[in-house]
Amino acid sequence: MSLLPSTPPGKAPPASGLHGPELDAASFRRIAAIAHREAGLYIAPAKAAMVRTRLARRLRALALPGFAAYCDMVEGAGGLAERGAMISALTTNVSHFFREAHHFDILRERLLPHLADKVRAGGRVRIWSAGCSNGQEPYSIAASLKDAGLSATQDVRILGTDIDPGVIAHARRGRYPAHMMTGLSDDMRARHFSPAPGGWQVSPDLAALVSFRTLNLLDDWPMRGAFDAIFCRNVVIYFDAETQARLWPRFAHHLAPEGWLFLGHSERVSPAAQAHFTSRGLTSYQRAGAIPAPARPEGRLA
Repeated sequence: MSLLPSTPPGKAPPASGLHGPELDAASFRRIAAIAHREAGLYIAPAKAAMVRTRLARRLRALALPGFAAYCDMVEGAGGLAERGAMISALTTNVSHFFREAHHFDILRERLLPHLADKVRAGGRVRIWSAGCSNGQEPYSIAASLKDAGLSATQDVRILGTDIDPGVIAHARRGRYPAHMMTGLSDDMRARHFSPAPGGWQVSPDLAALVSFRTLNLLDDWPMRGAFDAIFCRNVVIYFDAETQARLWPRFAHHLAPEGWLFLGHSERVSPAAQAHFTSRGLTSYQRAGAIPAPARPEGRLA
């Protein structure tokens, strides 16, 4: 998942020069505060014009006269659904199959031999794709597992989560137009997909390995078992330092001993959390030692 890029904070100027209502500084601050409270997003004042462009569609759909009225609605008692629509509008879901290929090299070469032995010994395998966007990442993981001889007939499962219910619905369908199939070789596409109207359909045996659900990383996580690997790439860089500091121990706590955490190319575990992880290469970490249970989130972060 890719979110609005961040730049240093400052005073938001009115976003003007476009058709429709102007986004005044006070409304921008309200929208930025809601996005941070609901999803941990940091939206820089320099992105006011982008916010205006993306939310103008919501104003038109709701027949609202301006951004102040929109903020009143979103913050009102009946604004829950629109808060979700607002977060969806402010996030850009960009991904492709086998993105950041070095992580999949580690998966194939260092994890899968161990995981295959684990399954043969009667164990379970669990992998989490956090911020899975339209599903290319979890299906890439599933293809790697399938090519290593693991399947849904064994106790092997991949969980894909995202805050946006729209992209989760797309991921569940498992159908991709040609322009979303980048990253796949012709051979891999032939093995794991079939032609379908408007594009390509993920194969049933691959789909059987993956389940999807909507999840806000700032909320309580219902998953109780440990994961052998967590992919959370190009997500945490868009959170502020306080939000990141709360996430690192939670990820560590949900990893099996020596489980792996994969981050995006611009992301690093913060120094304060490095006691929980051992670096194993570029944006690749293993859980280190015993991890105390992190504090439960007190609702969404303010």
